[in-house]
Amino acid sequence: MKLRVGVIFGGETVEHEVSIISAVQAMKALDSDKYEIIPIYITKEKEWYTGNLLKEIENYQDLDNLKRYAKKVVLYNKDGKCVLQNLKGFRRVVEEIDIVLPIVHGVNVEDGTVAGYLNLVGVPFVGSDLYASVVGQDKIFMKQIFEAEKMPITKYEWFFDSEYKDNSKAVIDKIKKLTFPVIVKPSKLGSSVGISKVKKIEDIEIAIEEAMQYDPKIVVEEVVENLVEVNCSVLGNYEYQQTSEIEEVISADEFLTYRDKYLGNSKGGKSKGMVSTNRKIPASIDDEMRKEVRDLAKQAFKVLNSAGVCRIDFLIDKKKNKVYINEINTIPGSLSFYLWEPVGKNYTTLLDDLISLAVKDYKRKTKMIYSFETNILQNYNGLKGAKGKIRKF
Repeated sequence: MKLRVGVIFGGETVEHEVSIISAVQAMKALDSDKYEIIPIYITKEKEWYTGNLLKEIENYQDLDNLKRYAKKVVLYNKDGKCVLQNLKGFRRVVEEIDIVLPIVHGVNVEDGTVAGYLNLVGVPFVGSDLYASVVGQDKIFMKQIFEAEKMPITKYEWFFDSEYKDNSKAVIDKIKKLTFPVIVKPSKLGSSVGISKVKKIEDIEIAIEEAMQYDPKIVVEEVVENLVEVNCSVLGNYEYQQTSEIEEVISADEFLTYRDKYLGNSKGGKSKGMVSTNRKIPASIDDEMRKEVRDLAKQAFKVLNSAGVCRIDFLIDKKKNKVYINEINTIPGSLSFYLWEPVGKNYTTLLDDLISLAVKDYKRKTKMIYSFETNILQNYNGLKGAKGKIRKF
């Protein structure tokens, strides 16, 4: 009997389309002899749909037509089973799900929202739990944890938009403590959205205003000079971690932009997700630096209690021969499958490994104690005047 894998993607996020591309890639790579693949698409309006037509990327060119023919559903727990129920016509169960593969990117989905809901429903799912997902999405939380662990990060300052609006001078005075140029980022976005490089303090306000359009928390960090950007993917959980090949990313701009990541040299602007990025594999770094990057990648993965497959991005000052951790991506674009192929693990095998890890983790979780069978309210009579009845409104 095939394992029924629900692939969740989309959502209300600026990385919506990137998520679709990543999900379609994964659905085509999953072993159809082992798995029954059930697409679960969340629209930007937060509606959930399923149907085989969601497996083809061409069908997303006309979203109104797609929604007309797909089945509108809700995912919930029914009698101990995770099901998709039709919301049109007769409200019946249209699919049962054994395990979920979330391929979502960005705020409102990757940030622990989907992980938390799946955990509440009680369905096994691939990847990091709620806590690691939240920290992985919030660059400030992430930096604070790396800093506490004495891991190498660039100098930074952070603030809320309300602080800036109330007293912009005080915020700018904090930023002046940094060495320019600096990078200004929204704290919780990905895919390089809302990011600006600022070379002098006089231009900082425009960058802050841009970042505040996307998030109320803003981080400003020093630029690494003589920059080489490299990424390493990690597969595993808190017990063990395996690293991929290391890539060197090539940007046409002063930092890796959304266009660099998802369009690259694609003809006609057609994206293949992170596969479109201009890159060099393996990265042109020496063996000592390669070992340092891989060791730091494992450490970052473990420190944040990540699971599944993540991608950790690094900044290297090639003149000082110094490595800095930039950030972790808990559900990386294209699941970073292209970094595993050079070490002998194709995408189908990578997905098999991810599902096996998730099943193992779910079995471990079911042995943990989360609640008690006893009901301490059964004989409780502490509500004066209630007379044992629940008041109706």
